[in-house]
Amino acid sequence: MSRTVAQTIVDALIAANVTHAFAVPGESYLAVLDALHDVRDRLRLVTCRHEAAAANMAEAYGKLRGTPGVAMVTRGPGATHAAIGLHTAQQDSTPMLLLVGQVGTDMLGREAFQEVDYTAVFGTIAKRVITIDRPDRTAELMAAALSAAASGRPGPVVVVLPEDQLSEPAVHPAVAPARIAPPAPDAAALAEIHARLAAAQRPLLLLGGPGVSAQQVADACRFAEAWQMPVVTSWRRKDRFDNRHPLYAGELGLGANPALVTRVKAADLLLCVGARLGENPSQAYTLFTPESAARTLVHIHPDPLALGRVWQPALALHADIGATLSALAKLLPCEAGEVARAQRVTEGARADYLAWTTPTSVQSGPNPAAIIAHLSETLPADTIFANGAGNFAAWLHRFHHHRAAGTQLAPTSGAMGYGVPAGIAAAILHPDRTVVVVAGDGDFLMSGNELATCAHEDARPIFVVLDNGQYGTIRMHQARDFSGRQSGTRLTNPDFAAFARSFGLHGETVTTTGAFPDALARARAAGSAALIHILTDPQEIGPGRRLADGA
Repeated sequence: MSRTVAQTIVDALIAANVTHAFAVPGESYLAVLDALHDVRDRLRLVTCRHEAAAANMAEAYGKLRGTPGVAMVTRGPGATHAAIGLHTAQQDSTPMLLLVGQVGTDMLGREAFQEVDYTAVFGTIAKRVITIDRPDRTAELMAAALSAAASGRPGPVVVVLPEDQLSEPAVHPAVAPARIAPPAPDAAALAEIHARLAAAQRPLLLLGGPGVSAQQVADACRFAEAWQMPVVTSWRRKDRFDNRHPLYAGELGLGANPALVTRVKAADLLLCVGARLGENPSQAYTLFTPESAARTLVHIHPDPLALGRVWQPALALHADIGATLSALAKLLPCEAGEVARAQRVTEGARADYLAWTTPTSVQSGPNPAAIIAHLSETLPADTIFANGAGNFAAWLHRFHHHRAAGTQLAPTSGAMGYGVPAGIAAAILHPDRTVVVVAGDGDFLMSGNELATCAHEDARPIFVVLDNGQYGTIRMHQARDFSGRQSGTRLTNPDFAAFARSFGLHGETVTTTGAFPDALARARAAGSAALIHILTDPQEIGPGRRLADGA
């Protein structure tokens, strides 16, 4: 008996080793929901309270597993709600599939109820928009969608499901998708890299890009140790290298250490593996001049379109990140002098990093720097940290030291509201690991309704909410550019601890730095998800920065 289109769609997900799907149900894809019922022992459906959260959970799944995360939403409003997760998947190079309902083929083009032209809406943020409008091509189109999401530079793919096609016979069975990997670096390129390393006086290794594994981190470590080369990670990619390793020099991103930026600009060789060198890691495209890039930049990326997009490097190499790091790990110096030169640079870079990550003080209220430092020192090395966007994240990124691959969920798209659903997804995927969501008050309430999903799924992350009663990033910029004129940034907030308790979760409020360690211990022992509400001084707008000083 032939399988229906809906059943074949689900079969294709299973063939691609998809274990979870995140959805807000809708009548436009009822047949797919029904097909999922038959495989609920193999593919777990997580029901969310908002489509943006479903998309963000799928994106976090894709980050953690390196295989496509799947979100399912209904047509029209459901699809447009999910757009924020697609944008994050695009900018973060995360494999993701958005299955979205559509009106029947007999109504297309008539502006029917909730009809949207998905190619027009999503064409600039998705790698592909594929419509399953031929039942006999269902297996082909699903395999193509899954392959496109995971291949080359990974990213989001939208699969459109016209309602009247889903119960039709599919004809062909689902097949596993092919992952088309970029090439490994060739011998000539490796020889040139070796020669440039041997000649360099001030080399640096910059790591970033899509996907990360323990093997990649180990290979990067072996390579850096062999050459005694400082290692820098791109923005929100700190889990690409052990931050406690003596070679680690810091993160290039928003609020980067000025000493690190100076050091990177002074490097006579910047070996960039995987990072796109976008606006934030490149310090608003000031890291190089056209002349310096042509002398010093070796850029390796799985997407050829990322190479030479802004600067023309001395060497551009289209190659797989894992294969590149594996090859570099075997690239050894010829002379001890090559290592001795680099070692002097390394010691200074590490000293700069340690000085920068020493917790700053505050004049009043709980100290977020000390709180993040306590989390970093207390929790296991494999703890997953998730966050969205806002000034609160500056404390997390600066004072937490990532020690293992796959421990950072942070959107390079700068999307507020990401951390809560991402942390819930991480806790569902890894119930044996500690998951911490750090959020600001504005950031948290953009997706705080997903505590309902958290309770329903018995996911157990710890939420740390830094509450300063304002949209802190915008308030900081107002203080700088329009002193004394606050507009649109003041917030009225709930009792966040009581809010968590209303879902049956553990919740408590902290008003001093000294009270946080005991609160964290209680949260870890709660036997449920937990929320720690920290009331901070609105004047303490960033690490070592106060509003009264003009931020």
